[in-house]
Amino acid sequence: MRKIYIILPIFAGFMFGSSGIFVRTLTQNGIDSTTLLFLRFSISIIPLVIAIALTDKSLFRIELKDIPLFLVCAICIVGLNLCYNESMNTIPLSLAAVLLSLAPIYVLIFAHILFKEKITSKKIACIFLAIFGCILMTGVLENSLENVSILGILSGIGAGLFWAVYLMASKKSIEMGNHTFTILFYSIIFISVALIPFTNFNQISGFISVNPTLTIIFLIIHSTFSFALPYILSTLSLKYIDSGTSSIFMSGAEPLAAFIFGLAIYSEIPTPLMFCGFILAIIAMTVLAKK
Repeated sequence: MRKIYIILPIFAGFMFGSSGIFVRTLTQNGIDSTTLLFLRFSISIIPLVIAIALTDKSLFRIELKDIPLFLVCAICIVGLNLCYNESMNTIPLSLAAVLLSLAPIYVLIFAHILFKEKITSKKIACIFLAIFGCILMTGVLENSLENVSILGILSGIGAGLFWAVYLMASKKSIEMGNHTFTILFYSIIFISVALIPFTNFNQISGFISVNPTLTIIFLIIHSTFSFALPYILSTLSLKYIDSGTSSIFMSGAEPLAAFIFGLAIYSEIPTPLMFCGFILAIIAMTVLAKK
């Protein structure tokens, strides 16, 4: 019966993979990167409050010793989203998602350097396979470097690095007794407050004024569907399946969703070699996610 809950991280992955649609739409309508982040995070506070209220109201309580790690998580979330948004605007959505999914590789390297954790030959093989897959996905072997956005590639790599540090910081906070919802809730509050001075409210009012009803619905869906709800579903899935299984399905579903959305909406048609790279990267990350 619990196998049905495998669908939760799959849904979460598909929702994360939809981010590119919202990012490109908002960017094309004159919303800059920091204003976009403010919209995403400030609105997502509402569904998170509802989720915590329905789950356990005690999750709102924190201690002073928790704040430093929350701030680290907040900084990583901002860095992750800025880099990921830039990569989604400049390179194919599927490649941006795969570059973000490389985070477990960085976690392995950080853990080896900081905590002397052993990197097995299988992990090394998966790392090289994933990197090779990403190289194929860029199309650099078929075209010149002039056709590849170096900024987009570097931004995708940066997103994965920020995601890796966030994973390590949030894991440490969880070990200190904090719930994922608590970490995310307070990190987002810190981010929203910090982004206020850098937010262009004229851009927001201009965007909403075009069609108030539709644009407000769009912004709510953007925050809920591409950020808050995926976190809620992936966290909920951990009650019924182990974290390794959850991460496998989510890390596979996100790039696949980005690939489908990029193909269907933006006509990002990969060459056979690029598609092979996509499959290789997904296989490598799936094997790495298995415990």
